[in-house]
Parts: sequence; C-alpha cells; structure tokens
Amino acid sequence: MRKKPTRKPTIRKLTDSALRTWVAGLIRRQRVIGVQADGERFAFKPLTRAEDLRLDYDVTKIPPKKLFQPAAEPLLEYDQAANYRSIFETEPFVLFGVHPYDMVAILQMDQVFSEKHCDAHYFARRQNATIVVCDVQKASPNVFAGCMGTATIRKGYDVLMTRVGGHYVVEAGSPKGEALMEGLKNRPEADEASLHRREQVWEDNAKFLVRHTLRMKPAEIPALLQRSEDHPVWEEKAARCFSCGSCNLVCPTCYCFDVRDDVKWDLQGGMRRRYWDGCMLLNFANVAGGHNFRKNRADRYRHRYYRKGLYVPAKLGGEISCVGCGRCITACVSKIANPVEIYNRLLEER
Repeated sequence: MRKKPTRKPTIRKLTDSALRTWVAGLIRRQRVIGVQADGERFAFKPLTRAEDLRLDYDVTKIPPKKLFQPAAEPLLEYDQAANYRSIFETEPFVLFGVHPYDMVAILQMDQVFSEKHCDAHYFARRQNATIVVCDVQKASPNVFAGCMGTATIRKGYDVLMTRVGGHYVVEAGSPKGEALMEGLKNRPEADEASLHRREQVWEDNAKFLVRHTLRMKPAEIPALLQRSEDHPVWEEKAARCFSCGSCNLVCPTCYCFDVRDDVKWDLQGGMRRRYWDGCMLLNFANVAGGHNFRKNRADRYRHRYYRKGLYVPAKLGGEISCVGCGRCITACVSKIANPVEIYNRLLEER
C-alpha cells in the first residue's frame, strides 16, 4: 500500500494590518485570550480588541498554565443525599502569543496530567484550546531559555508566528491550526527570503535569550544533583528564604495543588475545589497527625531544585522541568531563586 504524501503545512506572510484583521475576526467568532499590557508588565487576558494584543512583550507575569490549571478550580458540587455533579470547562478558546518556552512547559504538563490517571479537568480545557505560539521579540531581564534549549520550538503548537522584519511568518502546526488559518487563505504564502530570515531569528534567539549562562548542558543536571544532597548552598540560601512560594506560583512547570471541600453554612451541600500549592510553603508537606516531613526550610529549598532537575525528569524521559523563563528569579524578593546560579555553584564546588 502506498503511503499518502505528507501534506505541507500552510505558511503565510502577514503584515501588521492583516494580523489585526485576522485577530478581530477571531474575536467576533469565539473566545480569544491574548497577551496584553498590564501596567508596566504583561498578562494573558480575554481579548475584546485586536489592537490590545501585544506580541512584542518580554514575559508575562503568570504563565499560561493558569488557563489549563486555574489557581482556584471547582471540581464538583455535592449535596447531603450523596448526589454530585462534576464541573468541566469546555468552551473552545484561542490562546494567542505563547512564547516557545511556555509551550514547552505546557507540553510537559500534558505528560504529567496524563500519567497513570488522566486528569479530566485539565484536558477538558487543553483539548478545547488552540494555541498560537509567537517567537520571542524582546528578551526579558532574567530569561535563560537559550541555555535550556527552549528558546525556540519546532512542534507541539497549533500555529507558530515569527516576526521577520516588517511582517510575520505564520505556520500551521496541527489540524486545529490549519482551521484557524482558514481566515488567511487569501494572504500570500511565505517566500523563501522570509523563511530564511525566520531561520536566522531562531538561531539568534537560541544565542541571545541567555541573561544567565548555565555552564553545563541541561542533561547533566540530574547527575549533578545526585551527588550534591549535602552541599552547603541549601542551608545558606534557605536562611534568606521567606517561604512565600512565589517561585512556585509563577513557574510554568509547577503543577502541585491542594483539594478542599467548601461546605455550605446549612451543611446541606458544598463544592470541592482545588487550589495551587507549592513545595516551598511551610505546610505543603503536612500529613495526617500533624506531621511535616519537610518542615526545615533548607529541605524545602533543596526539594525545589531536585524536583525540577531530578525527580520530574525521571518521569519525562530526562527532560528538565525548567524552561528558562526566569519568572522565579524576578519574583523572588530575597534573590535566592536563580536556578542557573545554584547549578553553576554545584558544578564549581563538586
């Protein structure tokens, strides 16, 4: 039997004016969430005007994981008679302007939430999302995605946009992406010159999205951590830690949560919800009987790095659970959350 020829992806050339027209059309038809200015920084918010979309941003305050695993999420309602109703959010939406490193994080979360028992609530949102990735145009102050191999991405997206000179190269990466780009069928195909310039953007971003330089390959981190459990850096840095959990909450690959039942005042029913949780918080490791198996701050501080660089990679086939977005570095008021600084020191003092 002859194999069907591989269909080439749709790749269009889009001016700024054509981009606004396309986005405006999408907004009229469905829910669109895109990157917008939020004071002096940026955030993913529902779009009502194409003019508000910002693809030239450096980094969002909170990663797009909040669209798939909300900070507070209702799971089910129940009553005293043991009746219950699961709650799922199934409205289709377009997520516009995700940076490559955040897309890598989403793909990692897809693996985590499908492991053993598939998380129906996560995938109800994930399967209804069409993700438009945009290559980084402006480096944020603490990005190190170039060190982690996440400055660019070649698969996993629905649509990929790359700024080349005065226009965008827009490529479909999935059937959903092809459907989204139906509105661009009258736009010109990307020419060879534009595709060549896109390759140059990819090469440049891999080199320049490095505000902190990791002195090793990411694949070497697990072995480094295995022999660094007793390193003094854990106690030293933890002495300045407030256990605020900011590094957890802004991280695109942190997925821990707590489940709580909120019972109505009349005790006739209630709602079960889950909330973001983080391993740096004091009560994260509390178990029955009031025991806390990670009460010491240094133990929690060390665990964060071991989770990113050793424990989760063991689940993901070696892929480091840090994509180099730099949000943790920016969020930490004590300036002790820089993974590059820690890994480099472990390497130098091994």
